[in-house]
Amino acid sequence: QVQLVESGGGLVQAGDSLRLSCTASGRSLSRYAMGWFRQAPGKEREFVAVISWTGLTTVYGDPVEGRFTVSRDNIKNTVYLQMSSLKPEDTAVYYCAMSKFASSGNIEPAAFTSWGQGTQVTVSS
Repeated sequence: QVQLVESGGGLVQAGDSLRLSCTASGRSLSRYAMGWFRQAPGKEREFVAVISWTGLTTVYGDPVEGRFTVSRDNIKNTVYLQMSSLKPEDTAVYYCAMSKFASSGNIEPAAFTSWGQGTQVTVSS
């Protein structure tokens, strides 16, 4: 059973940057695509980014394209989400998740089998 733990969330101002980390225990992440999702109060969970098992392919949701960067370190069993030019509408709980698949082609939540507990990101205007 894999456990995913996110960290790095916090309160920042609009325009600031923040890096989230997601570290796994109990299983290696190296053969699985990894995703980031977020959920704001009163809204559905939203896809943010996914990275393939090799790290060579990434896909981003439209609201974060060009501002966020997903990366991974398979030796450290950790996935990162570098967030730049943050906006108040980025405020949400951010979750990392392990995909059933190695590729980054599946971004629906149902494609992800394990989820972290989430970390809060709050962006003030």
